[in-house]
Amino acid sequence: MKKVVLFLAAAAMIVSCKQLAENEYEVTGTFADNSLDGKTIILEKQSQMGYTPVDTVKVDGDKFVIKGTTTDPEMVFLNVEGKTDSKVNFILEPGEINLKVDKDTLFKSVTGGTFNNDKLEEFKGLSYKMFKENEKIEKAALPQRNEALKINDTVTLNKLRKDKEASFKTWNGQLVDFIKKNPKAFVNIMVLGQVAQMRVSTMDDVRALFEGLDPSIKKTKEGKQIADYFAKMDAEKKGTPEAATSAEGGVKVGDAAPEFTAPSPEGKAVSLKQSLGKVTIIDFWASWCKPCRAENPNVVALYNELHAKGLNIIGVSLDKTADKWKEAIAADKLTWAHVSNLKFWDEPIAKQYGVSSIPATFILDASGKVVAKDLRGAELKAKVTELLGK
Repeated sequence: MKKVVLFLAAAAMIVSCKQLAENEYEVTGTFADNSLDGKTIILEKQSQMGYTPVDTVKVDGDKFVIKGTTTDPEMVFLNVEGKTDSKVNFILEPGEINLKVDKDTLFKSVTGGTFNNDKLEEFKGLSYKMFKENEKIEKAALPQRNEALKINDTVTLNKLRKDKEASFKTWNGQLVDFIKKNPKAFVNIMVLGQVAQMRVSTMDDVRALFEGLDPSIKKTKEGKQIADYFAKMDAEKKGTPEAATSAEGGVKVGDAAPEFTAPSPEGKAVSLKQSLGKVTIIDFWASWCKPCRAENPNVVALYNELHAKGLNIIGVSLDKTADKWKEAIAADKLTWAHVSNLKFWDEPIAKQYGVSSIPATFILDASGKVVAKDLRGAELKAKVTELLGK
């Protein structure tokens, strides 16, 4: 009898596992109900030009199935007809991929079924926890920060800054631990980016983390791009011709800020020249940059207080898509001028100014000369106040 039970269990496993070809994938998405029956699901890949459709299917009742072939893992997105606020992201790779789609809040959808999608879901849980903790800290500190800014209480502002730095170090440690524990996870390409953006770990630390990844991750398109980035860093240190070309675009304190013109969120050409004030901050940022978003409330408070006295800001975004860029501007209440060519790290203005990490800021005087770089919090306010008083 025991042998019969074991046989039946084995047979059930065989029946439940589809025989997919070596590079074949099958994505099965399910909804909690059939209210989206007949709606179109679009599988999209992201490029510098935005999202490119690669497949479409219809929802049948409460589910849909997308089949195809692929080799290396890559991040892809699902667009659900009628849902314009967000997309479902998951990792396309060979195997049976399962998506529990939240029809009301797409980014809360649950991914699984394959190794990389299980790890993506694990990282999403960690990232969401960090986001909520940061939100709670920012909300609790905002009244105190605003009051301190009004009376120029540098002691309180410095304490709040140190508290934020301590939180960043904790979160950075959690991300580093995730990378070290999951060397074969493709999502670590994203996690490495977050670690670099937080600027707690040095770039040598980030390189060591990258070198510790499994060869299968380093050989992907994104892995090769990271390897190329570090190769260019090495070239710069050695003073090769490639380094000289890179250094030419760097802008130093004392330089006249190079002029630039780029599209605004509305598609209108906006120049640095027309955005200059008595004091001007050029703010390099992006919607996906968590340290940038965390710093935005401080910059908003500074702008609201000192804009009438002559402070102008022009934001230069390293975003890839217009919708995320515009959503972040609205959500963070960034009421100053904004421009972007939506070319990610290939943003020509960032290259012109020698920006290799964000957030990055350049503070200009009334003549358009760079008088300071990368100031934050109380230091930034003190410098702007000093320049406005001249």
